[in-house]
Order: sequence, then structure tokens, then C-alpha cells
Amino acid sequence: MNRKIGLRVGALGLALVTTGLLVIPQPAYPQTQGMERRQNRRGNRDDARDERQDGRHEGRDVKKECKDAGGNPMECRHQKRATKHEAREKSRDTRMGTPQ
Repeated sequence: MNRKIGLRVGALGLALVTTGLLVIPQPAYPQTQGMERRQNRRGNRDDARDERQDGRHEGRDVKKECKDAGGNPMECRHQKRATKHEAREKSRDTRMGTPQ
């Protein structure tokens, strides 16, 4: 008799554990269209930031080369500004997704 009760309790416990496993939600990683678009925008911003930073470095190099060549300080400053401006425009196109 004790054996029958033990088997019933064991079977009941197994049924409860199995049911409990089915009830526990499994981790899910939904990838919605909105999440994809957000990630694309984030990537565009990162690329645009990199382009602006490259333009700053390039502008410094242009100004240094101009000064080393004995150029007029005002002219060197204008060259640096033009270089940085081009980088900003390119960055803006990248950020907005406009083809270059």
C-alpha cells in the first residue's frame, strides 16, 4: 500500500514539475522593424561622427602643411575651414542616408 502511495505522489510531482516547466516563459529576442531602423540610425550617427572627426584631423594637417610651406596664416585658416566644412557636409549626407 505504501508503495502505491509513493508511486502516486511521485507521478503527481513529476506532472507538476513538467507543467511548471511549460509555464515558465522562455527568453525571447524579438527583432522588430522598429528595432532594425533604430539600429540603422545609430550606425549612421556613428559613421557621421567618425567622418566629422576625420575632417578635423585632416583640417589640422592641411593647416600645418600650409604653415610649413610658408603660407599666409589667413589663407591657411581658410583652407582648414573649407576642409572641415566638406567633412561636415559629408557627415550630414551619411547621417541622413543620402547617397554620396
